[in-house]
Amino acid sequence: MTVFSLVIINKAGGLIYNKNFHEAGLKKISTNDFLVLAGTFHGVHAITARLNPLKGASPGRTSSATTIGGGAVPAPGRPEPPSGLEVLESENFRLQCFTTMTGTKFLLFTDTTQTNVDATIRRVYDLYADYVMKNPFYQLEMPVRCDLFDRKLASYVREINNR
Repeated sequence: MTVFSLVIINKAGGLIYNKNFHEAGLKKISTNDFLVLAGTFHGVHAITARLNPLKGASPGRTSSATTIGGGAVPAPGRPEPPSGLEVLESENFRLQCFTTMTGTKFLLFTDTTQTNVDATIRRVYDLYADYVMKNPFYQLEMPVRCDLFDRKLASYVREINNR
């Protein structure tokens, strides 16, 4: 079981963090490729969030959620806003997306046999909240440059990859 890579995308679709953890897993891609990946995924995620159908909706009905300040508000009768693309699986890797309430997206690339990916990505988010968001020198929506976050994240992923 292996965690290959982590990508963090801000609410505007910009790449703010990327880290490779396992060199033998996925083909190494450049920083420019990560930038393209972030922008493309952001667009696809937005489109798939709009494709979420309402149960019992009539064919002429259009909007299932309205947007206020960048966040979706649930339609009447729907418990939560549509989420968009959450999991993409191929024969070589699995991509899991976790979207925060502020619109930041965490993309975790893992082996297809990786278990408890939801718990893993939530723990990565906890580390981000503890070591990046609580850092008084971090500016929102800007690239993450926090050595303590890097060390704690690397330690956590090393622990997972050694299981």
